[in-house]
Amino acid sequence: MQILSQLKSLKRFTDLYKRRWVSRSCTDVKDVELTKELKHCIEKHWCKYLNQKQFNDTALGNKFYVLSMFPYPSGNLHMGHVRVYTISDAIARFQRMCGKNVFHPMGWDAFGLPAENAAIQRGIEPKVWTERNIAQMKQQVTDLGCSFDWSHELNTCSLEYYKWTQKLFLMLYNEGMAYQNEALVNWDPVDKTVLADEQVDDNGCSWRSGAKVEKRLLKQWFIKSTAYAKQLLEGLDDCTLKDWRDIINLQRHWIGECNGYSFQLLTSGSNYLRVWTAQPEHFKDPNAFVVLKTEHYLGKVAQDEVHMTVENPFTGTIMPLIFSNEPAFPEKCDVYLAAPNFREEDKELQRSLSLSFFADNELNFESLKVVDLRNDVLETAGRLKLGGYSVSSKLQDWLISRQRYWGTPIPIIHCDKCGAVPVPDSQLPVRLPEKSAFKSAVKDILECSCPKCGNTAARPETDTMDTFFDSSWYYLRYLDANNKHEMFDKRLAHQCMPVDLYIGGKEHAVLHLYYARFINHFLHSQGLVPTQEPFSRLLVQGMVMGRSYRVKGSGRYVQEHEVEIVNAKRNQAIMKETKEPVVISWEKMSKSKMNGVDPTDMFREYGTDTTRLIILADVAPTSHRNWSNATFPGILNWQKRLWRMVNEFCDLRSSPESCKIDINSIEFKAEEDKLFDARNFYIKGVTFNYRHAYQLSVAISKMQGLTNSLKYSELRNPPRSLAKNTNDLWQPN
Repeated sequence: MQILSQLKSLKRFTDLYKRRWVSRSCTDVKDVELTKELKHCIEKHWCKYLNQKQFNDTALGNKFYVLSMFPYPSGNLHMGHVRVYTISDAIARFQRMCGKNVFHPMGWDAFGLPAENAAIQRGIEPKVWTERNIAQMKQQVTDLGCSFDWSHELNTCSLEYYKWTQKLFLMLYNEGMAYQNEALVNWDPVDKTVLADEQVDDNGCSWRSGAKVEKRLLKQWFIKSTAYAKQLLEGLDDCTLKDWRDIINLQRHWIGECNGYSFQLLTSGSNYLRVWTAQPEHFKDPNAFVVLKTEHYLGKVAQDEVHMTVENPFTGTIMPLIFSNEPAFPEKCDVYLAAPNFREEDKELQRSLSLSFFADNELNFESLKVVDLRNDVLETAGRLKLGGYSVSSKLQDWLISRQRYWGTPIPIIHCDKCGAVPVPDSQLPVRLPEKSAFKSAVKDILECSCPKCGNTAARPETDTMDTFFDSSWYYLRYLDANNKHEMFDKRLAHQCMPVDLYIGGKEHAVLHLYYARFINHFLHSQGLVPTQEPFSRLLVQGMVMGRSYRVKGSGRYVQEHEVEIVNAKRNQAIMKETKEPVVISWEKMSKSKMNGVDPTDMFREYGTDTTRLIILADVAPTSHRNWSNATFPGILNWQKRLWRMVNEFCDLRSSPESCKIDINSIEFKAEEDKLFDARNFYIKGVTFNYRHAYQLSVAISKMQGLTNSLKYSELRNPPRSLAKNTNDLWQPN
């Protein structure tokens, strides 16, 4: 009877369309075909009912925060977007149906170099270009049918967002966690701009102009992310982290073994030098000196000085800086602290470099306790804010400076009298100029008043922040996106964090996750968030791959219609016109590889629901998905089977033959018991894969299994053994 009750609800659904699509009697629906037009009609009807329930921030005891990594607004969705947002939306809908108070927000990672370059090419402002793209992509996401909570929408390039990004920077600055220092950067001599490392190809050329990238020494802004290195490493063992799998190892590898200590010491050239050592007690050696690799960036500065030195605040002495590749430098480290009174090999190094002893009265270090010396050095470093935290030799501080217009302005004023002065909170946000003019010279004429002394010839900082800084805290702003007085409500954060499920691509598994974890650890130390780790559960979805065709020899990508398949199983093909051999392979979808699929075309041809089912079916969310038309028939046929089954049920319920079924017969009850067991088996499997394993492809296969059980049930085509023998009738409603 329970199966029949469920089918009755399906009957009401079907009745909505019988009147529109069937010109015959209301009950004769057997020949109605599930066309794409009918699919669009069904989707149009249900869209107004599906996304009405929103997050209730006053009843947070039953919250479920599901978050997908927000997109860069390029203007068009690609199939990778379709996959990640379909996954998050399916899980959000399931949790709502289970009674959870689901928070499922969406926003835009809107700053960055691509938008600026695209705007330059088109002769428009980056703001205009970005806002157009956001409007277009938002419509596409809406067409995808996602149940996002648009009342919490954010945009990283809006004043309402980057005001608080600047506030976060100032919080770090006031805690001694932000500083400016000389650093080598990648310089594009054609575009005359600084490039991030990821914008330089394997041949050392600019990804955009193709020019050979130069190294230039510029003052840059850094965040002392390494101060939290050990804490971030230990946080990977947090029992709240679930399903991080190999991401744990990627993060461990990036952070490295925290088997030493990092210090920031001032050089005679007024630069900060990072000195890493596994034995901080070596700073107590009055004859200690520092050796830099010959390619170290300070080598350029040293050309202007006869002798470079660095302060040793732990002995009150001055250490010489020597450029040499002779010492055994620590892993990926270009600085070596030598202590001749502690290490015999350093004494030999001192002799080989023709360095005399600097202190006449050598201490008897053998009589001193190493632990006491080490603790004294670390205590002094902490008190003077010179570092002294545990970190690996390879991990560097986070360089956030970008010499570009389209980014969050760094809220610092440079004054000839006061130096670098933070902008007061009351003067935030520091706004971007309304017109970029696409020229760096426009920044040189900007002047402002010093907040500290009132000097009117002060200059605002012209660097903007790395976009990783914008995305390092967006998951918190989502909770309180319209708050005009704070970054976010502390009460909300303590009740809603951490994120229950975070979904995104593996390309962000190292840097973005590392920076987001660092910021959350910092905010936890300030008492603003309840946990150190921001994301409990992680679902790293695989890429959507398209079949690409590349001419063998030249490597030129061509379109599928230009190719003749010779042997599909062996991936053998030739060009139709030239008969040149073609290499077939599966690669990440890309316009340049001519293997992309426009989601809008999919929506138009198959419908949104079908597209979503196809992207979820057959392949686990964590695996790469080879997008091929060959996989479509399975889903299309399943939809047709469901449609026919509901129509047949409606037809049967309206038939006079239904009155002849004895629902109290032994045979009827036995058949219903089979369906009861099948329903429980498949629903249990679906629930497990939606709630725990997140193997949505398995959940869909379970639903298909239930369809088959219903299809082959004798209740659909009852034999004569079920005919009524009593006056009890199965009366259709």
